[in-house]
Amino acid sequence: MRRLLQSLLLKLTGLGLLRITLFSDTYLRYVKPGLRPVLIASGVVLLLLGVVAAFSRTGNGGHAHDDHGGHGGDDGHEAHEAHAHEGHGGHDGHDHSGTPKIAWLLVLPALSLLLFAPPALGAYTAARSGAKPVAVQKKGFEPLPATSPLPLTLTDFTKRVQQDRSRAIQGRTVRLTGFVTPDATGDGWYLTRIIFSCCAADSQTVKIHVYDSGSAEPPAANTWLAVTGTWHRAGTLGTTSAPAALDARLTTPIAQPINAFTDDLPITPG
Repeated sequence: MRRLLQSLLLKLTGLGLLRITLFSDTYLRYVKPGLRPVLIASGVVLLLLGVVAAFSRTGNGGHAHDDHGGHGGDDGHEAHEAHAHEGHGGHDGHDHSGTPKIAWLLVLPALSLLLFAPPALGAYTAARSGAKPVAVQKKGFEPLPATSPLPLTLTDFTKRVQQDRSRAIQGRTVRLTGFVTPDATGDGWYLTRIIFSCCAADSQTVKIHVYDSGSAEPPAANTWLAVTGTWHRAGTLGTTSAPAALDARLTTPIAQPINAFTDDLPITPG
């Protein structure tokens, strides 16, 4: 029974990894794109190990017979039977140890990966994590292009607001993209991106507070939006006293981009 469970877990996990990497982009919910080859190789190895485990011998299926020097008659035979009877702690010579029933619960997460992949990180995670500290721009800022609205990442917008002493962002109409995280205070909402350094376990969050006077109700959590607007005036622009916040003029629903767990400008299919 134990060997059956081991084989089953290995094969289910291997098949699950291959399903989310070879036949879909689901793996991008959990790791960066560069780790796809590693996941595929891991899936193949686990599947092969499961097959090998299913067909390998247990290694203790038979018992060696000791004739105790080749003689002894009936007395030797009876002694051998007594030894076989007591050789396993007083049992009948067979291993009756089985797999604990609770171990079968391990099948559930492996099966879920194959049939129903866990959801991606979203507003629930973002609302319970602190914002990612934005690195200091050591070199000077390049002039902003004349494009309007100006597409920026959430990180670049934050840097321009809090570090650009030239105040180039003042009065500029920008376009930011991310998903909605509700503000617990009810004063606007957050445009959010979750960033993977390697995988979901080391994710960090970057948020922009959005003030949307044109909408009576905030958009639903986890809705992906392109938001056009201008910097929300408060504090001193170009210093850390200025909030990374936006006065929204237009919000447009968009499909979740392929590079959802980066803070890059969105890439969409086609």
